[in-house]
Amino acid sequence: MTTENKPLHVVVMGVSGSGKTTVGEMLAEQLGLPYYDGDDLHPQANIDKMAQGIPLTDEDRWPWLTLVGEWLAERPAGGVIGCSALKRSYRDAIRAASPGVSFVHVHGAKELLRERMEHRPGHFMPASLLDSQFATLEELDEDEVGQVFDVADTPDRIVEAAALWLKR
Repeated sequence: MTTENKPLHVVVMGVSGSGKTTVGEMLAEQLGLPYYDGDDLHPQANIDKMAQGIPLTDEDRWPWLTLVGEWLAERPAGGVIGCSALKRSYRDAIRAASPGVSFVHVHGAKELLRERMEHRPGHFMPASLLDSQFATLEELDEDEVGQVFDVADTPDRIVEAAALWLKR
């Protein structure tokens, strides 16, 4: 899908457990765009580190963020990707590869997200890293194209609101 003849490139961002994959998949379907889980672009060393409860450093993230931006740039018709994009500098790195990207920030109370993380099967990210993710998170700045959506809402409501916002 495009708006005003421009392709939609969307990053569904947020800390672990915020529903990036669920919302991203549903949003991509709603918009008629491909979806990719940015976690699948992490090198094995990053996954191993997080699985051990060790937070990633900026140096760990830069190559991964480059791949996220490249994935979007390689889709001239548009695409949706899930990526934590916790810091402004991380979002800047994505924008460097894919100018015009929009950020859908799924966000909510730490207690709710911890509960979700503790009950999701088969994910490499332990709930113990949630505090470090919140400590790293920098809210979207006014000059960034992005909108925050509360994860206390259902995924259907988040997707409906995000799709409406993106089409404006």
